[in-house]
Amino acid sequence: MPRTWLHHIAALDPATDDQEIYRISIGHEFPFDYQRALEFALFRTYCVPSISALLAATGEFEKRPQQRYDDTALLMAELAEHGYDSERGKQALRVINRAHGRYVISNDDMLYVLSTFVYDPIDWIAQFGWRPLHANERAAAFHYFQAVGNRMGIKDIPETFEEFRRFKLDFEAEHFRYTDTNHAIGRYTLELFCSWFPKPLRPVVSLGVRSLLDERMLTAFGFRAAPAWVGAVSRGALRARSAVVRRLPERKVSKAAQDPGNRSYPNYPNGYTPQDLGAPAPVGIDPSWLRRKTS
Repeated sequence: MPRTWLHHIAALDPATDDQEIYRISIGHEFPFDYQRALEFALFRTYCVPSISALLAATGEFEKRPQQRYDDTALLMAELAEHGYDSERGKQALRVINRAHGRYVISNDDMLYVLSTFVYDPIDWIAQFGWRPLHANERAAAFHYFQAVGNRMGIKDIPETFEEFRRFKLDFEAEHFRYTDTNHAIGRYTLELFCSWFPKPLRPVVSLGVRSLLDERMLTAFGFRAAPAWVGAVSRGALRARSAVVRRLPERKVSKAAQDPGNRSYPNYPNGYTPQDLGAPAPVGIDPSWLRRKTS
């Protein structure tokens, strides 16, 4: 069967059609891969002590990890499915900017998180995707998040795909190191991933997740590495899945904003608007983290 989505992507301009290309990639071609890759992208950001310390100070990852996960996933899905200049996309960006605007967050930290959304899915799909990403998909991801970053007020976003990749790698080399807050936020996140499976399977899931973390992440979290054979099995299973997906018919309905798997908003997509998402104003947080008073 001809792969019509890929032909369509190849005919588009990644600089001007970035939203369309990204929506097709994340919603039609690689919904599973993007979801997993973005989970690990966020996981990776918790290796940065300044990021994990703020998350630990809010207490949200300790008290409501599932809701914080769902909020992030749904806001990203709103942007991808509807576009960053659509009404729902603008609502999602307002929620994101309001949440970030409450705290003192460095521009480099914001820029680093943005970079993981570009490159972690690209790297994941290079390993586990059912087909290679088209050059237009890689370039569109860069242009898409460059536009999102501009709308979030992030400064000094590199002008090229290669420069942004280099920023990401250099930032990790400089900032990834072990701290207790990294370990705490990493543990809450790992426990969240495990909670999605029946209790008897959770030790196996924990091993599987840790087997997919690179050495730098394991060190920054203070996690014990999984046995090498677990990594081989995990990667083999993901590649076997891709071999099956390669033979399936193309997906006609986008899954970017149609995934009922979230647990915090079971009526999704009709039971909320983007402005209903996000954490409440912080109470009892260390004032040094606050940018301004909140009500």
